[in-house]
Amino acid sequence: MRWTAFMWEGASRAFNHRPTFTNLVLVLGAASSGGLVAYADSNSDDVVGKPQGHPKKKVVVLGTGWGGTTFLRNLDSRLYDVQVISPRNYFAFTPLLPSVTCGTVEPRSVVEPIRRILEKKGGDIKFCEAECFKIDSANKKIHCRSNIGTNLDGNGEFLVDYDYLVIAVGARSNTFNTPGVEENCYFLKEVEDAQKIRRNVMDCFERASLPYLNEEERKKNLHFVVVGGGPTGVEFAAELHDFVTEDLSKLYPSIQHLVKISLIEAADHILTMFDKRITEFAEDKFGRDGIDVKTGYKVVKVAKDAITMQNPATGDIAVPYGMAVWSTGIGTRPFISEFMKQIGQGKRRVLATDEWLRVRECDDVYAVGDCATINQRRVMDDISEIFRVADKDNSGTLTVKEIQDVLDDIYVRYPQVELYLKSRQMNGIADLVRTAKGDAEKESVELNIEEFKKALSLVDSQVKNLPATAQVASQQGQYLARCFNKMKDAEENPEGPIRIRGEGRHRFRPFRYRHLGQFAPLGGEQTAAQLPGDWISIGHSTQWLWYSVYATSKFLNFYNMKVLKVQNNFLENAKLGAAV
Repeated sequence: MRWTAFMWEGASRAFNHRPTFTNLVLVLGAASSGGLVAYADSNSDDVVGKPQGHPKKKVVVLGTGWGGTTFLRNLDSRLYDVQVISPRNYFAFTPLLPSVTCGTVEPRSVVEPIRRILEKKGGDIKFCEAECFKIDSANKKIHCRSNIGTNLDGNGEFLVDYDYLVIAVGARSNTFNTPGVEENCYFLKEVEDAQKIRRNVMDCFERASLPYLNEEERKKNLHFVVVGGGPTGVEFAAELHDFVTEDLSKLYPSIQHLVKISLIEAADHILTMFDKRITEFAEDKFGRDGIDVKTGYKVVKVAKDAITMQNPATGDIAVPYGMAVWSTGIGTRPFISEFMKQIGQGKRRVLATDEWLRVRECDDVYAVGDCATINQRRVMDDISEIFRVADKDNSGTLTVKEIQDVLDDIYVRYPQVELYLKSRQMNGIADLVRTAKGDAEKESVELNIEEFKKALSLVDSQVKNLPATAQVASQQGQYLARCFNKMKDAEENPEGPIRIRGEGRHRFRPFRYRHLGQFAPLGGEQTAAQLPGDWISIGHSTQWLWYSVYATSKFLNFYNMKVLKVQNNFLENAKLGAAV
């Protein structure tokens, strides 16, 4: 897999240009533990206050990850004052982080300076390398702290006000409060994490090569444990196996036979979010490769030299190890947890938004990506109001035709209705009504409120939370930017569904996630893919598809920014010509 480094780095260099800068929206970034990549612009303006008398509204976006960066790429910055705030001054292509850990791809090839992204877009967008540690939604202010400079008080803290706040800070690794994880395990969320893992892998081999160690001590140093059988853990285990067999076995031939890679998963199988065929293939392949897959084991403690895990059949088992990588899910960042308590969401796992990505119980605050989840409105919570809206003649009953008249709006507002009909292979609302009241072939068949409730009683079973993936965050960022771009027009010409509680229509259609498929690289130039329509592909050809998808993604990001810049210049020139 070493050749992919040249392919990806070549593409990366081809799309990189010298950064310049312009416009003001505020984006607060995902917290980063280090400062691996430090891109700076000595000519940038560090003023963060709200311009006095400026007619534009100010947008503050927290995050330079997938959600925040996609929002910035698609936002029409001529309409707002925009400022980006993040402790990470670059965008990282996170799907390739496992490849960075073993040198398949270099770190510089998976990052792009945020200032360069803003420069390609055009406008006068400001960026501050700092982190938000408190959100004051009542006064529309955020408290920030810079790690690279100090103010007159010497603490580097400052306030930023906003009109709209977009939270896109991502999430941190979830340790489930397991003792010793923070102190003894490596994580894989940032580019810095990947570099640390890479250095430590080499350190393990060097320690195992010392002359005074016995064989048991060498085995311990060369035992690599991956906790978590999701896509990240599986891909890292596969990358590490390839790294050992293809490269390190040649550098350390006398000890390469002592290497052991273990993958620990609490569930009964790895890659549980994939089709069963992919799960079985991955487990079989790892078995052939010599990767020890331990399913049904829960890690309860991580000491400096041993990991303790539990299994109902065996009880507690302590296993010595040289390096452990923890990849078991995501958790909320501390300042987001505090913010949730302020707005009455303290008992939730992540921020709750409505279907328009607006944070609930909070005005003018939006959230995208891993830090939030959409709290889809249930049909049964609004069943009486839906009945009232559909019953236009106030007869107290509904005909199939009356339901069909508002069906499109119901589908948009409550997507679980359409999903339920498809899951039960129903052709339309008539089939659903038939479940509540005998024969509904004639449109004159009428349902009272109780029969209507019965017909829709099971549709909410189709409500599911979206996965915490780059794909979801990117689509949310794009959707939200479109809403901001059309906000003024939508006030006069709303395009959303009928308001079930209230009058008129919603300004926009709710966000709808479109699943484009998922990949799971399994090592040995083999990848598993699951695409819409129950299309499953496993093997070498799928690996090429995986590479092409990511290479195309990088190219399209570059191409779209150039097109947007040309369009903006054209519109400005057109306005200037009209004025003359």
